Amino acid sequence: MHTNIPNKAFVRRIIRHYLKYDKENPFIFIAGILAFLGIAAGVMVLMIAMGIMNGTQKEFKKRLFVMNYPLTVLPLMENSVDDNLTQTLSKAFPHLKFSPYYTTQVITKNAGAVQGSLLYGVDFNKESVINPVFKEARGTGMSKFRVVIGDSLSYEMDAPIGKKVTVYFSEQQAIGFGTMPLQKRFVVDGVFDSGLKAYDKAIMYTTQEAFQKLLKRKPGIYDGLHIFTETPLEDIEKIRKLLPDDVIIEGWWQQNGNFFSAMEMEKKALFLVLLLIILVASLNIISSLLMTVMSRRSEIALMRTLGATKREIRAIFFKLGLIIGSAGIITGTMLGFFGIWLLKTFDIISVPADVYGTSKLPVDLTLHDFIFIILGTSVIILLSALYPAKKAAQTDPLTVLRNE
Repeated sequence: MHTNIPNKAFVRRIIRHYLKYDKENPFIFIAGILAFLGIAAGVMVLMIAMGIMNGTQKEFKKRLFVMNYPLTVLPLMENSVDDNLTQTLSKAFPHLKFSPYYTTQVITKNAGAVQGSLLYGVDFNKESVINPVFKEARGTGMSKFRVVIGDSLSYEMDAPIGKKVTVYFSEQQAIGFGTMPLQKRFVVDGVFDSGLKAYDKAIMYTTQEAFQKLLKRKPGIYDGLHIFTETPLEDIEKIRKLLPDDVIIEGWWQQNGNFFSAMEMEKKALFLVLLLIILVASLNIISSLLMTVMSRRSEIALMRTLGATKREIRAIFFKLGLIIGSAGIITGTMLGFFGIWLLKTFDIISVPADVYGTSKLPVDLTLHDFIFIILGTSVIILLSALYPAKKAAQTDPLTVLRNE
């Protein structure tokens, strides 16, 4: 009388037998090896590709985070952002850091070179607290008419630290019987390197006193307020509740939302496309197991007549598929981590620093992505092993032995 519990020793012995190279049916063994290699390659490529995508996204985010600031308060009407608002927010959120600013578009000229830029008027001490790039670059000059510029702009203008550049404003000044754009010579007090040329060319910093003197800006009333927080997604709603109706607040992700949405969509699409490699490899598992079933029909029939249950036959071929797939996952994972280590340790692939913010290929595989890769691969392997196992269990011993 047969029990429903499969004989594990019997199942293991048969699996070991089927995993060995069969001289009479070499193609079955080759198909199994190809399935194993396909899954290993698929897992490895998925891990490296997801690591590169995530690393690139993180690098861009880090660069943009510095120059865009986590949160920005903007006025809808004049005089909306002032010292009173800054003090109110400082008291309500003592853990946050604030830097009020003026801003205007300018044209910078020196040594025959001309470049349009965005000029910020900031408190150098407050800005240094929230902007590490600015903090590192600022000099020790005391003049109110000093600027901190990007290294790309400094190179184009031939204006190293200590030299002067002419800044043209959109405001007009009276000259004799006519007018001409307001202009002022500024001394270069520091040169920063954000890692992205677009920012290094487009952004300049000067003192708030320069704005007040040249553009007649009122002290204590600003064009905006930059806020630094470690948790902008959580703090934005809390801050919004305290803001008056004539003021809005934006997060860095809103200012660059389309860019990061496109990167996230690209990452998901790449994951699905590369998962097809594993899907194709899983077809080799199915074909390998089906060929094993067809070539071993007489053996299966004999085992059934000697007392092996359908459950035991199903377990043999299901576990056979799992062993091939699991070996592929383990090997692919090891190769994937090795590949990531190689890319992180050695400068095998170089990328343009002005585009990506770094010359080294950024690779950062998150635990979340790794779990998704293993889960996706495991599901495909499980499904691939089910059909051949079911087919093997349906083998009719009487029909097979009669034909034999």
